Amino acid sequence: MNQYRTVAYYTLGCKLNFSETSAISRLFENGGYAKVDFDERPDIYIINTCSVTENADKKCRYLVRKAKKINPNSFVIMLGCYAQLKPKEIIEIEGVNMVLGANDKFNVIEHLEKMEANSQEKLVLNEPIKKTKHFFPAFSSGERTRSYLKIQDGCDYFCSFCTIPLARGKSRNASIASTLKEVKKLENSGIKEVVLTGVNIGDFGQGGEENFFELIQELDKISFIERFRISSIEPNLLSDEIIDFVLNDSKRFVPHFHIPLQSGSDFLLKKMKRKYDTALYTKRINKIKDHKADCCIGVDVIVGFPGETEEEFEKTYEYLKDLDISYLHVFTYSERAKTNAIKSLDKVPMDVRRNRSRKLQFLSERKKQLFYQQQIQSKKSVLFESKHEENYITGFTENYVKVKIKDKPDIINSVKNVFLKELQSDGIMLCE
Repeated sequence: MNQYRTVAYYTLGCKLNFSETSAISRLFENGGYAKVDFDERPDIYIINTCSVTENADKKCRYLVRKAKKINPNSFVIMLGCYAQLKPKEIIEIEGVNMVLGANDKFNVIEHLEKMEANSQEKLVLNEPIKKTKHFFPAFSSGERTRSYLKIQDGCDYFCSFCTIPLARGKSRNASIASTLKEVKKLENSGIKEVVLTGVNIGDFGQGGEENFFELIQELDKISFIERFRISSIEPNLLSDEIIDFVLNDSKRFVPHFHIPLQSGSDFLLKKMKRKYDTALYTKRINKIKDHKADCCIGVDVIVGFPGETEEEFEKTYEYLKDLDISYLHVFTYSERAKTNAIKSLDKVPMDVRRNRSRKLQFLSERKKQLFYQQQIQSKKSVLFESKHEENYITGFTENYVKVKIKDKPDIINSVKNVFLKELQSDGIMLCE
């Protein structure tokens, strides 16, 4: 299909998806294609879909309509998690030309160039997820300051609410040596911070000869990256040795953990098929705070899971209220096909789910504000990233406090030591 030479991308969902879109973009660039913006009438649209996003079908249809309105003759390719789970549904969307599942998305150019020019054929390549065993490395490269490095893919856990194992397959990764080679590709990029991402990154090595702790020890030796940040790690995989290393021994890993909880009710955790209880979770939080009181801790929580009575929700609320954490990512439970949870009869009404979500989001704001206030009058290092309104530059401290400083020349994409002065009404810390 040689008449197609420009490509635009749209990514839905997580940072892992963003890293993979960047990797696919580089494949096209190496193949002689030019990357353009979505509204620049590209020849090809690539939409990287997400299975976690609510109303995934609605969002996909909207993006295809938008693409076809900009360029009616464009070639639209859908790939990613939703494409793996619902290929027949997606190919029926008017305007979609190709759907690629997990096993084929990184061979997109090969599949594209096999199709005849002006072909009206629609192509769906969707191998059973059990056949997806190869690990394809990826890192994002669109931001000047930060890169999301994919170190792991897939998951073996099969939590009762989650479709990710069905969309991405079994847990897998490259070797530590191969992962280090990927990081080396960033050496001349100017990137200051690398965020480790994946589906279940703590499962790196899957109990084999290498593990996540050994990986971060090796990454810590890379001198041209100033900061490494762990995106999210399961509490049962966040070992004492990882905590000790990040908070005490590491030169480059920052004091910030994001640890999924999902519920403060042990009854619901068991029903969700999570691999820990609140006692273990509390132990992890206390261990972190005993080491470093100003370490930032983010928490994922799901509201409205089947069986979440008012009493069970209050257990979650009270547990989180008393826990020394910094912020929440609150997800309103929504039914997913092919999960165990969808079979449950004790569903929570959607209006109740939304009310509970608002309550926890309000709690999150209080937690975040308290954490920020505790940082006032302290000295921190900040990676400055972008211009902000009223002639300010914003960035994040090592422990994930968003700050702003009066605009200074050449400060963007540099790490500077600052004094945290006051928390302003926009929720950003003023520093000097």
